[in-house]
Parts: sequence; structure tokens; C-alpha cells
Amino acid sequence: MTRGWARRLLGEPLVQFFVLGAALFGLHALVGRPDDTGSSRIVVTAGQIDHLATTFARTWQRPPSGRELQALIDDYVREEVYAREATGLGLDRDDTVIRRRLRQKMEFVTEETAAPPAPTDDDLRAWLAAHPEPYRLEPRLAFRQVLVSRDRRGDAAEADARALLERLTAAGPDGALDVAGDSMLLPRDVPLASQGEIARQFGDGFAAALAESETGKWVGPIESGYGLHLVFVRQREEGRTPGLDEVRDRVARDWTAARRQEAMEAAYRTLRDRHTVVVERDGAAP
Repeated sequence: MTRGWARRLLGEPLVQFFVLGAALFGLHALVGRPDDTGSSRIVVTAGQIDHLATTFARTWQRPPSGRELQALIDDYVREEVYAREATGLGLDRDDTVIRRRLRQKMEFVTEETAAPPAPTDDDLRAWLAAHPEPYRLEPRLAFRQVLVSRDRRGDAAEADARALLERLTAAGPDGALDVAGDSMLLPRDVPLASQGEIARQFGDGFAAALAESETGKWVGPIESGYGLHLVFVRQREEGRTPGLDEVRDRVARDWTAARRQEAMEAAYRTLRDRHTVVVERDGAAP
């Protein structure tokens, strides 16, 4: 019971934001940023030097020489001097690129800290029940088909298709198809496939017409980009909402993304509440 209460507490966005603040404070102390108590004092810590050397080694596949390391330190100090002086002059305040970069970095840090705990099965079932449509399984059909090619038969294609339909109906569902219709690269027997898969292969119009076709009966002609099809729907599975085990990974990803976004929004609202926002439209349209 105590463990469950602690888990719910850690899942609260506001608690996660306070954890974020503590993490940033600890990171600041660990990395050892330059001492802000005196603007003229620049401290290059041993940790920063090690970071410079590690970055160099990762790039060049070897450690820096003593001269190269000193050049890295000098460049770091130069960057720090210019950054401080530019900030002191307010050059960062109206620079859109800098502001966007700072926002991105803050959102990145917030997102890293806002990772929610792993969802329970109850969490995932509740999410699936509340958002069934994205996971709904399409209807599936298995069918036989015979093609009548417009390219080969020209104006006679439709009359030939109707005549062939009568012959197929008389032969029944298991009649031989190898001597019926025109040759094609498509399979004559199509196994269970979703409406989306059928549409990708035969076109949206064909898939829609097939979905409305009667099961256990030769029907047609149904047109596609290939020609006129005579079709026998052998099996039909209706669309349905899947069980959790069938879509667990997708549901877990979506649940986690939603919880992370909620935590980030809560963190932003907490930061925003520290500021007074005044929007002066100056007569502009609302």
C-alpha cells in the first residue's frame, strides 16, 4: 500500500517538476559552472577540462597533446569571456535564435526529468477503453477473383464480364479458375487482408465495393486499375477493438507520451506562474 502511494505521488506532474529543480541544482553544483558571485572570475574546473579532452578524443580517436589541450582551454575561456560580455550588454535578449535555443534546451531538460513511471496493466486498459479508435482493427476479407481486362477486350469487356459471372455462379465457389478470365500477375486467391491492405493493392474504390459485397456469392464486375474483377468473398472478419495483449506496446508508448506531455505542461505552468504576463495589443485585432 505504501509502495502504491509513493508511485502515485511520483506520478504527479508537480512533484516531477520539483524533482527537476533539484536535479538542475545538483547538476549545477556537480559541473561547477563559473562562480557568479564575481563577474570577472572565470573558473575552468577539472571536470570541464576532462570534458574538453574527452570530446577531442571522441572526434579524433586519440587524446589531445598538452599543446592541443591548452588550446582547447584557451578557446573555452575565450567563449566564456565573449558570452559573459554579450550577456552583460543584453545582446541575448532580442535574438530569436538564442531565445529558441534556450527554450529547446529547457524543454529537453524538462522532458528528460518528466519521464513517468512504467504503466500498470490497469493504466493501459483504462487508456485503451478511453481511446479505442486508434487501435481498432480493420475488417478483413479473403476472396477469389477473376480478371476481365479492358485493354485486351476493349468495348466487349463489360458484356464478357457479365457472361463470365453467370458461368462462375453456375460452377460454384470451388470451380476451376485457370481457364476463366484473363491472365494477371495478381493472385486469384487472396488470403485474409485488411481493407487498407486491399485498397493499397487494388485501389480505394475496389476495396469499398468489396467491403459491401455479399459473402459466399460471385459478384461483380468490380472495377480497379487492372480491369473488371469478378469476386467471391470466402471469409469475412468484422472490425473490432483488440485486446490489450494484441496492442500492448502501442498503448504503452501512447500512454507514456501523454503522461510526459502532461508533466511538461504542469512544469511550464509552474514556471509561468512566477511571471506576470501583460499583452499590449495596441489596438490590434484580438
